[in-house]
Amino acid sequence: MSAELDLKARGKREETKASNRQAIIDAARRVFAELGYGATTVRDIIRATELASGTFYNYFKSKEEVYQALRDETALRVRPRLRAERIRARNFEEFISGSFRTFFDFVKSDQATFASMRRNPDMQHVRIDTPEVIAGFDELRADLEVAMRGGLVPDTDADLLMATIVGVAFEVANHMISRDDLSVDDAAKFATALFLGGVPGLPKRKHAKR
Repeated sequence: MSAELDLKARGKREETKASNRQAIIDAARRVFAELGYGATTVRDIIRATELASGTFYNYFKSKEEVYQALRDETALRVRPRLRAERIRARNFEEFISGSFRTFFDFVKSDQATFASMRRNPDMQHVRIDTPEVIAGFDELRADLEVAMRGGLVPDTDADLLMATIVGVAFEVANHMISRDDLSVDDAAKFATALFLGGVPGLPKRKHAKR
């Protein structure tokens, strides 16, 4: 019986640890989005939780570590959705448009997270290519190579194509969350048109009537 109680106690401790860690990450997401990364302090993050100040350091050494954990958590949530879209694509257009639309929809649904993760001068020494983010890039590269072998995607440099897709996705997403006039659909159509037809194939800008 004592062994069973000990097992339950250990399970409860692990549950509490996981809950505390998640509470810190969730608080950091809100505070980073509100104050910006540079202005945020560990004290600000602790105040946004219901935890004792010393508890923070049981899980993270600094705000940089919390930020990196936030990036990893976000990557883990979006990667399965992106993978599913790429796998079901029947041609290059669906591969590209499905990837962009899924990513932009994810960004739009969780703007606080992406607002807190936007690059700025205060973060020049912060590691942004965290393990789960890198794993996501590797997945995209692998899917591109498979699609190229199957004739779905033009046969080209997979590393450069992966980097270009990622760069466009993040830069357009940054504009999307800061502009009220740019919808998920518009952002996805623009990015897809860029890959399918280059700059000449982009949709024409709408000018206001005078």
